[in-house]
Amino acid sequence: MKIAVNTRMLLKGKMEGIGYFTYESFRRIVKAHPEHEFIFIFDRPYDESFIFSENITPVVASPPARHPLLWYLWYEHSLPRVFKKTKADLFIGTDGYLSVASKIKTLSVFHDINFEHYPEDVPFFNRLFYRHYFPIYAQTAARIAAVSEFTKNDVVEKYKIDARKIDIVYNGVSEQFNPLSAAEITQVRNKFTQGQPYFLFVGSLHQRKNISNMLKAFDEYKKSASSPVKMVLAGAKRWWTDEMEKTLEQMQFKSDVIFTGRVNFDDLCRITAGALAMTYVSTFEGFGIPIIEAMRSGVPVITSNVTSMPEVAGNAALLCDPFSVSSIAESMMKIANDEQLRKTLIEAGLKRQNDFSWDKTAVQLWNSIEKTISS
Repeated sequence: MKIAVNTRMLLKGKMEGIGYFTYESFRRIVKAHPEHEFIFIFDRPYDESFIFSENITPVVASPPARHPLLWYLWYEHSLPRVFKKTKADLFIGTDGYLSVASKIKTLSVFHDINFEHYPEDVPFFNRLFYRHYFPIYAQTAARIAAVSEFTKNDVVEKYKIDARKIDIVYNGVSEQFNPLSAAEITQVRNKFTQGQPYFLFVGSLHQRKNISNMLKAFDEYKKSASSPVKMVLAGAKRWWTDEMEKTLEQMQFKSDVIFTGRVNFDDLCRITAGALAMTYVSTFEGFGIPIIEAMRSGVPVITSNVTSMPEVAGNAALLCDPFSVSSIAESMMKIANDEQLRKTLIEAGLKRQNDFSWDKTAVQLWNSIEKTISS
């Protein structure tokens, strides 16, 4: 069978959530199933490291799909030509998108539909595209893989999809995330925070990541604690807003906030394991991979009590109300002051992270692919 895969999110040195999902799951799937041919479809020249085995045929389809008009051209015109030329039997839409113009059987992976709940968080034309096409994608796909029970239920409720059509395929966590020794933690803190402990946020600095409330909460914590603890934000300012900038400028402890920008993967693993706590208090997540990365690193987690985050965290994180600055600040205070709480959360987190792995993701996704083939 010829299985076409959307691999446009495989970008050397620039991968984010969907890219990692695609990379880690298909790196395993193609090797486990040499009886099938996999057609990896890129929208620009690709790095050879993404061609994992001999049963992969890479194809570059232009134009590079990086805004709504080009998305339309790529999915509705370029992809059907690739499917026809390669005689593909099945398409895996790793980012949820599919080609409406094509009759090829499709499995679409839905990571979240936050744009339905917080449209103001998404640029105007992106929002129009998403809200027009994703209901069509959900109806058109032969099957859907959802990265959490929350996302599955959200798609079922919002788009009136039969729940039996949707499989749960959880994200995994890289085995490179591990606890550090005390000496290694000191090295990390010397490099990033002048030797001080720090709360950590990892991800693109997007409005839905609740950056403003997190910064306000950190300022509130610092005012109460007289503590040397810093706040580190590791990620690119992709959607930095006026509100975030205003919040930062008005902070009393602005000098204790450190922006690293996007860090390489080795530094990401080390900066995660060196943290006092992961502070991941988004208003909306389809999964929230940094939660599990921190747990595997032996770092306690503060996260939100909404959407998928309680599902992913289980009983191994401190949950707070992301819409309440005082709730976030109180959680920071508890983590910083209660050593026994930190130990309890670390132990629970190390146990909880065992429920997630990219090996399990690959198996779950392949099971969903087989269901799609036979549907």
